[in-house]
Amino acid sequence: MISIIVGSKGHGKTKKLINMVDEAVKTTLGNVVVIEKKPNLGANITTKARLVNTDEYDIKSVNGFYGFLAGVCAGNYDVTHIFVDATLKIIGRDYSELVTFLKRVEGLSKGSNADFILTISEDKENLPAEIFEICNLVD
Repeated sequence: MISIIVGSKGHGKTKKLINMVDEAVKTTLGNVVVIEKKPNLGANITTKARLVNTDEYDIKSVNGFYGFLAGVCAGNYDVTHIFVDATLKIIGRDYSELVTFLKRVEGLSKGSNADFILTISEDKENLPAEIFEICNLVD
């Protein structure tokens, strides 16, 4: 399953993500991974979740990020939740690439049984409608 938290900058997406991470850590029997572009969340994320900074892995493309996510899933079958903060900062703002990326992540989610929850800094009405056919919108 893929869920997205959308809204423009300053609308509380990261705070909502942090609350969801806390809840996932309390309820899952597996592992929770939190991925961010730059080290911002460290003080806010429980140490029971694995915090990963994509800048440390020199990810520079949407395909590179997909491969990174696939590696996270392949490397640990116990991952139940993967949270991604600032998705567009990692993969860029090309919305057609975003749709393709989300379709690929949907397949990855089904194959790994991991739930993906991503923040997207954009107003809902500015995103392609196809995204909402792929992803659940978190209110």
